[in-house]
Amino acid sequence: MKQDTSKKPKIHPTALISSEAQIHASCEIGPFCVIDGGVKLGPDNRLMSHVAMQGNTTIGKGNVFFPFSVIGAVPQDLKYQGEDTKLVIGDHNTFRECVTLNIGTAGGGGVTRIGDHNLLMAYVHIAHDVVIGSHTILGNSCQVAGHVLIEDYATVGGLSAIGQYIRVGTHAYIGGASGLDRDVPRFTLGRGISQDYEVWGINLVGLKRRGFSDTAISALQEVSKMFFKDKSMEKEATLQKIEQTVGHVPEVQRFVEFIRGTQKGIYR
Repeated sequence: MKQDTSKKPKIHPTALISSEAQIHASCEIGPFCVIDGGVKLGPDNRLMSHVAMQGNTTIGKGNVFFPFSVIGAVPQDLKYQGEDTKLVIGDHNTFRECVTLNIGTAGGGGVTRIGDHNLLMAYVHIAHDVVIGSHTILGNSCQVAGHVLIEDYATVGGLSAIGQYIRVGTHAYIGGASGLDRDVPRFTLGRGISQDYEVWGINLVGLKRRGFSDTAISALQEVSKMFFKDKSMEKEATLQKIEQTVGHVPEVQRFVEFIRGTQKGIYR
């Protein structure tokens, strides 16, 4: 174990740590934790107990790992043949009990990436090549398949499942027990399973809490009326109408950009 020789990390005597691991002196490693291979732990990380870390895993600062979380395990993908892929975690995240995070695959870019200030509640699974932004919340038992993108400030309710290659837009709120097989637009609120997922409108409460301007919120409400309530026009024609009406508002531009970028289809 490589570490700062001026100060030693607080490591419980029952913890098992590889000689290849790099652990900052300010870290705390609790009882029965196992760190295998070249894991890199930055400052002020805390592993409470029974945490398993392995693989090519790099972790920033100030993260907390609750008991029985498994961090950096190989992908649950039959195509994986031991390639040198990795998991990268940012700063100040909380991983609750039994969270599992897999490393990437060669076919998916090679990296699973978690940003900063995220809360992953108990039993959340993050598969290979997933990218999660910052300030997200994933409720208990959310299951996230490979290659998914979850943008900043998104919230996913408990017991929800997200299929491969799906995108969840920034500031979206997904109700519990949802199942997603297409993209969820930015700034929206909704719930449902597969083709029955229903966008209820703009995530009004979330946007107000995060300080969005009255101008932005009003414009997004107009977008909601045109795109989700009135479906008489095709998608692209509706987007052009949105651009003509409120397209000068930056949040609307981000909404339109996300819709046009879909590969898996969009909930409307």
